Amino acid sequence: MDDRAEHALDVICSRHSHRRYKPDPVPRDVIEKIVNAGRLAATARNVQPWHFVVVTDEKTRKRLVEINDYGDFIAEAPVCIVVLCDDTKYYLEDGSAATQNILLAAEALGLGACWVAGDKKPYADKIVKLIGAPGNMKLVSQVAVGYSADISEPRPKRPLNNVLHWEKF
Repeated sequence: MDDRAEHALDVICSRHSHRRYKPDPVPRDVIEKIVNAGRLAATARNVQPWHFVVVTDEKTRKRLVEINDYGDFIAEAPVCIVVLCDDTKYYLEDGSAATQNILLAAEALGLGACWVAGDKKPYADKIVKLIGAPGNMKLVSQVAVGYSADISEPRPKRPLNNVLHWEKF
């Protein structure tokens, strides 16, 4: 295995949710690299329905927390990336792929991140309105991003032999 493949697999295996952040700002160019990774995600029929709103304003992040039913740590994180999609047939799959790329890019760049659900949540329309997006947009996720103040390790995952099946279940 070459170094690039090994690094990619290390990032995938070490990524986990971080819910405590240092107050240090994340440089704009780093945020752009993270969002660019989201933009490059797999997409059904190459529709690319996504839009990303980067929220760094503390008051807006606190308002996001007030609207959400989970994710108080968004207020503490210096960045929240709101992932929206046009209302297309595969918006949820496409937006979820973009969100996963954002999580992996944050990990690769030495940042912590945590995905907060959006799709089908009762507060979704309020979030869309708060960030000034058109009303027909679908909220897929909100991703808190920052330098982690968390010392936690990844939670145990089910062993491969419990989830891998060959030819038939």
